[in-house]
Amino acid sequence: MRITSALAAAAIVALTAACGSGGGGGSSSSAPNEPVKINFLSLAWQKESIAANKQLVDEWNKANPNIQVTYVQGSWDNVNDQLVTQFAGGTAPDVIHNDSPALSGFATDGYLLDLKDKLPAELKSDIPQAAWDTVTFDGGKGEQGVYGVPFLQESQVIIANKKLLEASKVRIPTADNPWTWEEFSEAAKTMTKGDTFGVAWPMKSPVNKTLNLALNFGGTFFQTGADGKTTVKVGPEEREVLQRIHDQLYKDKSADPAALGQGTADPLPAFYKGKFALLPAGVFLRQQVAEQAPDGFEWVTLPGPKGTSAQQGAVSQTLSIAQDSKHPDEAMKFIAFFLNGPNQAKLAKGDWLLPTSQSAAADPAMTTQENGWDVATASAKNLVVAPFLKVNGFDEWKSKVATPVLQEFYANKITIDEAAKRLVDEGNKVLERYQR
Repeated sequence: MRITSALAAAAIVALTAACGSGGGGGSSSSAPNEPVKINFLSLAWQKESIAANKQLVDEWNKANPNIQVTYVQGSWDNVNDQLVTQFAGGTAPDVIHNDSPALSGFATDGYLLDLKDKLPAELKSDIPQAAWDTVTFDGGKGEQGVYGVPFLQESQVIIANKKLLEASKVRIPTADNPWTWEEFSEAAKTMTKGDTFGVAWPMKSPVNKTLNLALNFGGTFFQTGADGKTTVKVGPEEREVLQRIHDQLYKDKSADPAALGQGTADPLPAFYKGKFALLPAGVFLRQQVAEQAPDGFEWVTLPGPKGTSAQQGAVSQTLSIAQDSKHPDEAMKFIAFFLNGPNQAKLAKGDWLLPTSQSAAADPAMTTQENGWDVATASAKNLVVAPFLKVNGFDEWKSKVATPVLQEFYANKITIDEAAKRLVDEGNKVLERYQR
């Protein structure tokens, strides 16, 4: 989920202008009898999502004349580089939109406020512990802290060509009774006929998808020893999903090889033409299908397959408070409003993602069958904290080791044993540098 570099460049200018007028997001300038001023950095980028964010800020400002929030548009493309500069200069915004993998480093460096003693009871109880786990870290103080409020998550589902699915006569999986991986593989083989493949796996960026699905079989890819050091692990559990996807490509020949090097949305034109029947993807891809599919094209959302469990790894979009904010209590009040149940439903709808709020998940907008919201929302119950979320050095391991190794494996250029050895040997060299 990224916006263009042109928008990103504009966002830097806007962000610096909006947030650069004094420490703590500029809110320290509030004089007596003047409203408290809070800057809110939002990374919303889709049209619907930006509109929902701005609407909620307007609602807050009208209802709270003594605490005024300024909406600041940021970009996923450069937010962490921008924040490093602003934190160092004491000009960071008060309320910061980010995702959970970014929080650990900022928390350890002392830039984010520990929220565990500031969370309103209603907000805390409305979000399940599995989501709170994605924002709970050792902030460098030797104890666990909560460094953000999680509010949007993504799960993996299967987007299916309804005509091809029904013609195959296979069992239609439901949220309560998803396909096993064996059933999924058999269904893909059944739907492979003539020029039509059963499934497509776009694996240009293979790491997060592979690691999140690996939890279906208990695969974590990382382990922490008694000495506190984390190492890479590729055992039987981690190999399960790797081998099953590889088998669909080269043994069953039920996966479209043309999709392999593509990005997540790139196979959609072929999908609309019936070149393949099933597309495993993040829930957000439903938006493009709903908005871009040709007239008459029928599609449905199916739950992801299950192995020994239906668990998937999750990261969260988050709202945090800068440690240097002059008005953390007011910032927390705004966050509690912004992320209450009805508002999370609006935000989730705008981003085509899953709310962490249990009351939002029960909202009729989140449970309608239209565009597969019922299946998507039900999949949230299977989300657990992604094991890689708390691994120092994961980003470098992902970019320098795992991405090229998995691309080569899925392209059938190396064996699963070679892939496992490189992920471990080369990966541990990377992680070692972060643990000295």
